[in-house]
Amino acid sequence: MRPAPEPAVVPAARPHIKVCGLTRAEDVALAERLGAAFVGGIRAGGPRLLTPARWRDTLGPRRPGVSRVAVFGVITTLELLDEAAALEADVAQLHGDPDAAAVRDLRAAGVRVWPVLRVAGDRLPPLAWELAADADALVLDAKVPGQLGGTGVSLDWAALAGDVADWRAAHPAVPLVLAGGLTPANVAQAIALLRPDVVDVSSGVESAPGIKDPERLQAFVDAVRGWN
Repeated sequence: MRPAPEPAVVPAARPHIKVCGLTRAEDVALAERLGAAFVGGIRAGGPRLLTPARWRDTLGPRRPGVSRVAVFGVITTLELLDEAAALEADVAQLHGDPDAAAVRDLRAAGVRVWPVLRVAGDRLPPLAWELAADADALVLDAKVPGQLGGTGVSLDWAALAGDVADWRAAHPAVPLVLAGGLTPANVAQAIALLRPDVVDVSSGVESAPGIKDPERLQAFVDAVRGWN
């Protein structure tokens, strides 16, 4: 899977936007028009699941200015390599509590991989530092029993700020992607506290699972652009 050019990441500047859980080509087009740098389709189950054919129809081909992120659940390295190649995904976002060895193997095979670290409570687990050693970015999401993501549950950003600052000092070149319960109403606060490089929104801009609401998506983009 050949990596596509990735938007430049400038820590402490306005973060890039990833719109995830997309199920309609018109919502992908809207996200791009509004300036999203990443658009995501779900291959991990749930109400936003896209079949491989629908993933391609919805996310479209590789193109400049936007990276298409395929979101995987529990999957073997070989299975992910095959599917990511078939989808021609630009990035593989890996849920299912991946370990550092899996991330390392995927990157060695030429895959741009974003492991997802599910966080419960007010501390980053040690795995955050381990995953960053080989990841193209680290995704922080809320840990909800029985669900991989897309829960609409927020992290305790204020409580995590100290650990996130320590993590960033140890891994300054690794982008931080913040997911979990982001909405137009709270994304500015999340950015101010954690300074992520990418904010990842799905249910927070929907009228129904997988259906993005244009007004809410516009409000989210405006909040990210105007946070400071």
